[in-house]
Amino acid sequence: MSSLFDPIKVGDIALANRIVMAPLTRNRATGGVATELMVEYYRQRASAGLIIAEASQISPMAVGYIDTPGIHSPEQVAAWRRITDAVHAEGGKIVLQLWHVGRISHSSLLPDGAAPVSSTGTRANAKVFAREGFVDTSTPRALRDDELPGLINDFRRAARNAIEAGFDGVELHAANTYLLDQFLRDSVNDRGGPYGGSIAKRARLLLEITQAVVAEIGAGRVGVRLSPQSTFGGSAAVDSDPQALFGHVVGELSALGIAFVHVVEGETGGARHPEGVPQLDYAALRRAFSGAWIVNNGYDRALASETVESGKADLVAFGRPFIANPDLVRRLREDAPLNPVRFDKLFGGGAEGFTDYPTLVD
Repeated sequence: MSSLFDPIKVGDIALANRIVMAPLTRNRATGGVATELMVEYYRQRASAGLIIAEASQISPMAVGYIDTPGIHSPEQVAAWRRITDAVHAEGGKIVLQLWHVGRISHSSLLPDGAAPVSSTGTRANAKVFAREGFVDTSTPRALRDDELPGLINDFRRAARNAIEAGFDGVELHAANTYLLDQFLRDSVNDRGGPYGGSIAKRARLLLEITQAVVAEIGAGRVGVRLSPQSTFGGSAAVDSDPQALFGHVVGELSALGIAFVHVVEGETGGARHPEGVPQLDYAALRRAFSGAWIVNNGYDRALASETVESGKADLVAFGRPFIANPDLVRRLREDAPLNPVRFDKLFGGGAEGFTDYPTLVD
């Protein structure tokens, strides 16, 4: 029987414990470049078994929110290198989440005021964070099939950049109704041809991107994040048959031999058992995958411990608790009280509510 605090090897990455820091958008990058303040933020949290660094754009067309980092330019690679060096100096491990927001964007954030791109030309009923505050998303245009090889290459190149920046691996962001999720769901993907229609066709883009990234950096350094029940930001309904869709996706990812799947159970940042959406047999999905299984959403110490000890998952990811508790691993080990999150300081700003949360005193 394993515990939260036992070591584990996830693909090629040896971890000191099974507590994962989930990817958390904090809007502290400047011009798409990670800052020195972010170096301290991640260094403080290096006791996590694995840090999944915040979602980072694979290209200038992938941006959906201001002051979020990218991984497509030499300057961005160099800035991230300072962060990975700091985490490794503390004995931690860190992977980067690769992100394309798709239609969850606004033209003011994109090169030359371009329209966002997606699997569809239908606008998302969602808001994004732009210079003027939260604004409605712009109407996207549907990507042409002949544009998709370029998109796949953007992910491949971003994965190579992440390794050059010192990351131990990458996580492909196929969750929270962003671009790869927009191709997966029949509630959004209304296209025909080789990337629309059947489950296999809707899953094709994610799987081809995963194959390209695996070929570039090795399967043992690749993970994928999924959110089968999420309608994050009110932007999309779930799929008409999420059990079949995500069962297919997980099975195909398992065949590629990737290191881990990271699943948001329930509504992202919300209920673990949301009303009005199909309920899922997550245990069946877990059985379909041969690599490490990471679970996320609303876990406390007791539930996380039971989940790992029972074998329902190999690791547990924590989001908000890691925001307010840089020493979360110690607090969980000692069953110590947790600092409350300062919700007014989540997005943007400086050190306040970012790097100034107190740690336990010996």
